[in-house]
Amino acid sequence: MSTTAALAPVSLRRRAVLSPSEIEAANTRLAGATPSEIIAWASARFGARLAMTASFADTTLIDLATAVDPDIEVIFLDTGFHFPETLATVRRAMERYALNLTVLRPDPGDGRHVDDVWAAGTEACCHARKVAPLEAYLPGHADAWLSGLRRADSPDRAETPIVALDRRGLVKVNPMAEMTDAEYDAYVADHDVLVNTLTFDGYASIGCWPCTEPAADRSGRWAGLDKTECGLHL
Repeated sequence: MSTTAALAPVSLRRRAVLSPSEIEAANTRLAGATPSEIIAWASARFGARLAMTASFADTTLIDLATAVDPDIEVIFLDTGFHFPETLATVRRAMERYALNLTVLRPDPGDGRHVDDVWAAGTEACCHARKVAPLEAYLPGHADAWLSGLRRADSPDRAETPIVALDRRGLVKVNPMAEMTDAEYDAYVADHDVLVNTLTFDGYASIGCWPCTEPAADRSGRWAGLDKTECGLHL
């Protein structure tokens, strides 16, 4: 496991990118493909420059991705506000998968103590603890990344593409975009996927403890606020 501060990366190699027409062709080609087939396509296309993010609500995407490439880089954003149960899931995943894990933490060099950012509101907090560390790290280490987004997650995610360009110009691949809840639950059961124990306490979606409440869907995140995403997927 490596622990990496959110430092500005330097890269002298040409980034592997896809044009809009190639993105469209990839979505057409991969429509109806299994998550494993989609990951295999991404791995063949981007090789060691393919990474993935994981929130450790469960290890479904990790289970799928490491079956294709056991050494794929798994990026975990340690916000400092994770539930103990989430950190326990990270440890269990390390034991099972021997993960090539990179832990990103907020940059302490922005002139403010990171614990003070939460008082500035959820947007500032999410940006400092999640968005900024990933944006500083990812472009220098990956040309493409895997995300666990599914269209069934919420109405806001109903149009999630399988392949897209993110705002950094990196290729973002959502291998589970087409998975229904039934298919997802079946995979978890059939593959004995590690599940964050908060799930059994009524947390359908798990983020930082100050902003997460038990709920049957993603409404437990930032409850009572006009906010549905942390900013990583915008």
